[in-house]
Formats: sequence, C-alpha cells, structure tokens
Amino acid sequence: MQIGPYSLSAPVVVAPMAGVSDQPFRQLCLRMGAGMAVSEMMSANPETWGTDKSLKRMYLADEPGIRAVQIVGSEPDWMADAARRSVSEGAQIVDINMGCPAKKINRRLAGSALLQDPALVREILQTVVAAVDVPVTLKIRTGWDTEHRNGVEIAEIAESCGVQALTVHGRTRACLFNGQAEYDTIRAIKRHVSIPVVANGDIDTPQKALAVLEYTGADAIMIGRAAQGQPWLFNRIRHFLTHGSDLPSPEWDEIRAIVLEHVAALHQFYGEAKGVRFARKHVAWYLEKYESAKHFRRGFNALTSAEEQLDALKLYFSNAIA
Repeated sequence: MQIGPYSLSAPVVVAPMAGVSDQPFRQLCLRMGAGMAVSEMMSANPETWGTDKSLKRMYLADEPGIRAVQIVGSEPDWMADAARRSVSEGAQIVDINMGCPAKKINRRLAGSALLQDPALVREILQTVVAAVDVPVTLKIRTGWDTEHRNGVEIAEIAESCGVQALTVHGRTRACLFNGQAEYDTIRAIKRHVSIPVVANGDIDTPQKALAVLEYTGADAIMIGRAAQGQPWLFNRIRHFLTHGSDLPSPEWDEIRAIVLEHVAALHQFYGEAKGVRFARKHVAWYLEKYESAKHFRRGFNALTSAEEQLDALKLYFSNAIA
C-alpha cells in the first residue's frame, strides 16, 4: 500500500489508541511485523501542546519506519496549526481523527461527532491539506448512528479534498465498541473512491484479516485492541497474508523477553513513576489468559518501583508454567 511517497512494508497498521500506542508500543509492534504505526491522537488545542502528555505523544525521535501523527479537533485553523507543528517535529504523514467515539472528544464536536457535519468535515480537510506538504490521511467510523451511515459521503469528500488514504472503523459512533463491526460500509466506500482504504474493527486473527481484506477489497487493515498483550499478532498476520499459513504464538521464553523489553522501555520513556503505572495495564494484557498469573497480577499492581516490577516479572516467568 502506498501513501504519497511512502510504501508500507506490510498491509497491517497499528491503530492510534489513546493511552496505548505510545512510542514504546509502536516501536515494538513495528519490530514485530506492522507496516506502519500511527501515534496517539494529539489535541489541536494549542493550550495543551506544552503539557507532558502532549509532548510524549509528539515525541518522534529515533522513530523507525513511517512517522504518522494523528491530530484531533474541530477548529480548521487549529487543526492546520497542529498539522504544521506535527510536521515540524518530524511527522511524515498527518492523520486526522474523525472516528473517536469518546464523550469528552465528541462534546467538543471533534472525533466522530464531525460526521454529523459534512460541511465542516470538508472545511477541516481542505484547510489541513493546504497547510502541509506531507500526505494527509483520515480515520472515520461508518457514520454517527445506524440510521445515518454516511461513510461513503465522507469518503468522497475526503478524496475530493486531497486526502491520500482513509481508515474506516466498521461501527458507528453510537455503537461505541459494542456488538460486531460490519464491513459492508467499508466495502461500499472502497468501491466509491480510488484512494487507499484501510479496514478496522474486530480483526483479531490472521484468518479474519484475510477475510476482511477479501470481502471489502481494502488495501490494508488496522489492528487496535487485538494487539494489546500480543504485539506478535502483526507477524502472524503478515506471514499468513504472504504464505497462507499461520505462525505459532511465541514460546514462553520469547514472551518473557518481549514483556521485559516492553516494560523496561516504558520505564525509560515515561520515567519511573509514570512508567510503573503504564506498565501495569500492559502486563495485565500480556498475562490475562494465563490462569497462573491471576495472583501475580494483583501483587504486581501494588509494586511502585521499576526495579521491583522487572524483578517480579523475571521471577514469575522463571517459576510459572504457561
């Protein structure tokens, strides 16, 4: 798949998940087979740019692969400024969030709330595309609710404004993450536009990835929640799409190495206090399917230092049976 001058090494993209897709997670997923990783969304409100959260989300130093930054907001001029700032910090692609269903985002008429206002969608896209000389992409849902699935209309507006790729999550805003994603709208969008389309939603196995690609005709897929606790899913999907056979999940020793590497990277990236807090949820995801980890997770969540966390994980992986 091609986005402007950039060619993805695999048709599998890491979703921009707030609180998850930070630099340590993106780098890990890229190393484990993802073709591109999109940053956590950054607010277009300039009052937030100097906060520690925004600075961490914008941090692109030593970022491997294609550097894609997602911005969110509803003021066209602020969005343009945020795009220019992203490019000045090293972004090679600017992605616009019109898919987030969170209430705190939608209350500001941003994220998926924008799908209710196609005219404002057009104004934002035109303004941002004109503001930067890098590819602009867009992430949407299929519509605001099931009675107003206007994904095709929004996709056509995006293409006419110069957007160079479109990611579609197969739910409406009203659906949140409930029920099952539907792919008929993504299929219809792909038939109505010529820009690359990325399918997103409930893709959690290599077999599902292939089925969604074949059904929708999409150029790539985006993986979000399914990669939490199993970043090696990208390698499995990549191998299945290329060779038609599935790779086994990593052996216990390899999982141990991945978890320790990830947790240490979180400590280094955020500093000890925040790194320890962020590590708790990732470790919970890595170990949630193991019966032997239930008691360990409770104790792990009480640890307050980086050294304690790493020592506890080493001991757990040495003694536990997968």
